[in-house]
Amino acid sequence: MRIYPNERVALFIDGANLYATAKALGFDIDYKNLLKEFSTQGVFVRALYYTALMEDQEFSPIRPLIDWLDYNGFTMVTKPTKEFTDATGRRKIKGNMDIELAVDVMQMADNLDHIIIFSGDGDFRRLVESVQRRGKRVSVVSTLATQPPMIADELRRQADQFIDLADMESIVGRRGQPNRVEPGDSYDDEDYVET
Repeated sequence: MRIYPNERVALFIDGANLYATAKALGFDIDYKNLLKEFSTQGVFVRALYYTALMEDQEFSPIRPLIDWLDYNGFTMVTKPTKEFTDATGRRKIKGNMDIELAVDVMQMADNLDHIIIFSGDGDFRRLVESVQRRGKRVSVVSTLATQPPMIADELRRQADQFIDLADMESIVGRRGQPNRVEPGDSYDDEDYVET
């Protein structure tokens, strides 16, 4: 991982995507260690965590994680999921945070030198290209170590630096812990969950 000492750095974490990547690799993320690792690199500005929440549930299994992150140095960006019935009559839940993440990257880009995106979603390729044209370096964190890889090839090629989460397991991984349930655990390419 190459982050220069004078670079202003921010993390943009697609929560559902990072959770799915770590789960595919067989470990949970230790967010305290993740923040510690990146906050010592360059001039750390902020870590933003994006996730959709099911608001109508009495208890959300992700709520303890959201609360912990909020109190421990992460900026939380959330929105309620939307429920609908598809053409076949199946109930589905939509909870995509791509637009929120992209808008925040564009708004903050002028105050940053290095943008680190935790997602393998190929939809972010154009975002990466856009901020690179403004003179910003972009790193993408995902993995090639799964079958199929969790990162879209076009996103990996566009990034200035690809960081494989599998290589960071000893730093940010926590084995033996039960996996948390997050919205997006079984998201398909369109970010829908069948229920």
